[in-house]
Amino acid sequence: MARGRWWLVAAAAVLLGWGVMHSGTNPTSSSPSSGAAARDGAVASPGVPAASPSASPWNWSSYDPAQCAAQVRVYARQAGVDPQLVMAILYNEAYKPHDPAFERAWLQANPDAALGIANMHRATFDQTKQGSPFADSRWTDLPGNPALAVQSAAWYLHDLATDLPAHTVGPLSRDELLALGYNTGPDNMLAFARGVPLGPSARAYLDRLQGNWARAGAAVRG
Repeated sequence: MARGRWWLVAAAAVLLGWGVMHSGTNPTSSSPSSGAAARDGAVASPGVPAASPSASPWNWSSYDPAQCAAQVRVYARQAGVDPQLVMAILYNEAYKPHDPAFERAWLQANPDAALGIANMHRATFDQTKQGSPFADSRWTDLPGNPALAVQSAAWYLHDLATDLPAHTVGPLSRDELLALGYNTGPDNMLAFARGVPLGPSARAYLDRLQGNWARAGAAVRG
């Protein structure tokens, strides 16, 4: 999920195929069920909005994370995490195209790609879905399914929060540590929580998160 220029190389390899496959707009997949019991005391949600705020197909060329505000509010509450944090992460992860045809073509060139609007890798998704309301979903369902991407991101943050100690060292807030965990993995998050200084990549991710924080809050407040 880390941002970097590396994706441009993979993207260049699939642009031709994506151009053939791309149809301009893509219907959004239906929302996964939220009927399963919430785990670890998180709040179960009685209903989940459709994957898109409107019934119209998404225009992925003009994707804005704010389009997912309804899903962010529901799934963040379901997972017991801060919706502003989830939305800020979506803004951080909007650095590359999320057109479903592009992502599927990119996956053919790079089997280790991150999929969906939250840029989630297969191993993370498969671990996070265990015992979750989307346990029957597949990682390859993420392209074109913003609801599933938001839901899995929220639950991953929930799991990271479970790993954080009650007391941390240094100036970073819990939400900042969770965002760093989302980007760099749980082991690095725990190291930062012990006061280990951030490296350049982690610092850049945190700087972007802080820059996106205000508009993320405005988006989830509607």
